Amino acid sequence: MIGPLNSSRVLRALSAVTALGSIGAILLAASAGYADAPLEQAAQQQQQAPKFRRLTEAQYRATIADIFGPDIKVSGRFEPDMRVGGLLAAGTSAVSLTPAGAEQYEQIARGIAEQVVDAKHRDKLVGCAPQPSDPQGAACAEGFFKRVGLRIYRRPLTDGEVKLAVAQTVAASATLKDFHGGLAIMLTAMLSDLPFLFQTDREVADPRAPGGRTIDAWSRASKLSYFLWNSTPDEQLLQAAADGSLMTQAGLSAQVDRLMASPRFETGVRSFFDDFLQLEGMMSLSKDGIIYPAFRSSAAPAAREQTLRTITTLLVAENGDYRDLFTTRRVAMNRQLSPLYRMPHGPRDWSMVTLPDDDPRVGVLTQISFLALHSHEGRSSPTLRGKAVREVLMCEHVPAPPANVNFTIVQDTSNPAFRTTRERLKAHLDDEECASCHKLTDPMGLTLDSFDGAGQFRATENGVPIDTTGMLDKIAFNDSAGLGKALHDNPKVTQCLTQSAWRYAAGRALLPSEETITNRLHEDFARAGYRIRSLFRRIAIDPQFFAVRSPAAPRVASKPSSERKG
Repeated sequence: MIGPLNSSRVLRALSAVTALGSIGAILLAASAGYADAPLEQAAQQQQQAPKFRRLTEAQYRATIADIFGPDIKVSGRFEPDMRVGGLLAAGTSAVSLTPAGAEQYEQIARGIAEQVVDAKHRDKLVGCAPQPSDPQGAACAEGFFKRVGLRIYRRPLTDGEVKLAVAQTVAASATLKDFHGGLAIMLTAMLSDLPFLFQTDREVADPRAPGGRTIDAWSRASKLSYFLWNSTPDEQLLQAAADGSLMTQAGLSAQVDRLMASPRFETGVRSFFDDFLQLEGMMSLSKDGIIYPAFRSSAAPAAREQTLRTITTLLVAENGDYRDLFTTRRVAMNRQLSPLYRMPHGPRDWSMVTLPDDDPRVGVLTQISFLALHSHEGRSSPTLRGKAVREVLMCEHVPAPPANVNFTIVQDTSNPAFRTTRERLKAHLDDEECASCHKLTDPMGLTLDSFDGAGQFRATENGVPIDTTGMLDKIAFNDSAGLGKALHDNPKVTQCLTQSAWRYAAGRALLPSEETITNRLHEDFARAGYRIRSLFRRIAIDPQFFAVRSPAAPRVASKPSSERKG
């Protein structure tokens, strides 16, 4: 820990820097001799700023690791993310920073800053200290903040920002009688600052389109890196922004190809599918231990990892067809999950296995992650599973159930008159308002009811054979393999992925004017054999990805409820 961090003077300076936002926009009085910048000026500058997208928790953590190293711990509670139109990424431009959230970020930043300057890390991460020729450490602080500030703000610090950072460090160091403690105070302020917490699209004239507007090279670097790597730009990408090559199509393509050739591209694809399939829900998932004793506390994180490993192996490492995710019998497996799959000798470590041709599991919909996530704590739910197929994989909207729905029949799994889920759902649909929605979800959800609420296979329910016939958009099938084939062949599935990838990359909802863009992207996706590498590259090099658009309010889709009928 660094010295007396409760010094009221230091905390007042830190609070002022954090509360007012960009330190480049505020020139605090402090010992640097600046006049106070009025709050109105800071507010006006924020109103005039272009689009902001707040870093997600995963992006924040990855960014800190990239700047300071993976051994710097990030501890604390993060401001909650918001899912818009099914994506957390699309909600990053719709969330703000609350006063409570600002305090939380400040606490997290303080913990990071203390580690950066402690005795274990300072030689490597700071690399200097006050010297006889630099008794106050001003030159050391200037060099540190110029170097680290570029990575933190994802752009060079202005002369005013550097001057302010040095002055505040010197003042705080004098108060604490500790140079590194003073350095940590200013570093905390920068890590609590809006230019770090938010990606910013800064407008410039478009050199390729007279009269048009685009975002500058530094904004491009951030947008590319967080899309393709889910982390901050590296030094080569920042250099391409600095020398202007990122503003040319050739320079842009070269950087996109470099980023996608890196092993870190797999992290970017993992992050997209983790968001797209809403797999973060697995981390808070619980099941009734009496009903499902094999579903232990470690099962949910392992199931999430299984799905992501399967996807990245098939789509990134092997450059496979996205549609084959719904029909493949190959799956990542380890010994931890093998009991749920009833494999007597699962591999100790993760490896790809091929399930037998007569195995009931086919494709990603029959993996534990999808089946368990879209079920209740103690029973399966064809409705929740069918709703997930419609909303997540096909980008369709299923209305929420009426507030006065009676779920008694559906929930009573011991009723001798209705021994299977199919029978209970049929008896439940005596209300036409309910039936209209269930017709959208249940025909394909019932096909997956041969898997219980924990995702384990079962041939019967209460001694009665389970009927797995179903239908999707007038295509009938007999089992989960048939459902996978129907999804494989349905163009809505690939159109949904294309739209979702664009919204994920843009960090906001799809604008009506962008439908022609996503239609064109989908056509290119199809011509490329539905390869995810092709889709991501096409988005990343598209001039429309960097175009400045109207600040019209995005359309916000309803947030999926954790409970649905059935």
